[in-house]
Amino acid sequence: MPRYPRSPAVTYAFGPGPITPAVKWIIWANVGAFLAALVFHQITDYLGLVPKDVIERGWLWQPVTYMFLHAGFFHILFNMLGIWMFGVELERMWGTKFFLKYYAITGLGAAITTILVGLLPFAATAPTYAMNTIGASGALYGLLVAYALYFPDRPILMFLLFPIPAKFFVIIIGAISFLSVAGAGPRAIAHGAHLGGIIFGYLYLKGGRGGLTAEIKYRYLKWKMNRLRRKFDVYSGGRSDWDRKVH
Repeated sequence: MPRYPRSPAVTYAFGPGPITPAVKWIIWANVGAFLAALVFHQITDYLGLVPKDVIERGWLWQPVTYMFLHAGFFHILFNMLGIWMFGVELERMWGTKFFLKYYAITGLGAAITTILVGLLPFAATAPTYAMNTIGASGALYGLLVAYALYFPDRPILMFLLFPIPAKFFVIIIGAISFLSVAGAGPRAIAHGAHLGGIIFGYLYLKGGRGGLTAEIKYRYLKWKMNRLRRKFDVYSGGRSDWDRKVH
């Protein structure tokens, strides 16, 4: 008989485990749209997000349909891997209904941000107005910011090379997207959609029960009160009782 008990066998696992219903539906929908686009190439022209078509032609379906199309095999592969790796745990925690709602809101938010970027009067952002944006990256970035809020210290491989805490990972990719929108990165990647997914996801989750609308209202009212405080030379330390009641 051994003197000391044996150590339990070390096991290794990749990913979050078995796929959840909503994540499975999203992946199948994306794969189906990808295969359809391989056969009917015109699908991308009508279902991809082109701000010019949405505004001037009234093609209002594009902010929804664009997130199911992808430009190539590796584009859809990495997006679906990301949705599986980060989405499964979030869906288990939230439930399928809230997960689908959040995914839709961040995807739509990414589309709205892309359209707004295309309307900006700057040379660096002007091409976005007529550019076709496709992919689930905006919604995926929304999942990433949710993952960072709930599991801030979980390690994520940066550039698939070295692990950093999720909270820093999201800050870095958010900064990259912001600088790229401003003209510091290649225009072929829809950085506006990435940034939009992060912003809308953060605002929606931080808004509590009131959701995105409550958070925007709170930010506006806080900004307005700060202006009044500066005007009348009133200063407060930290978040006041009035601030806490806005939610």
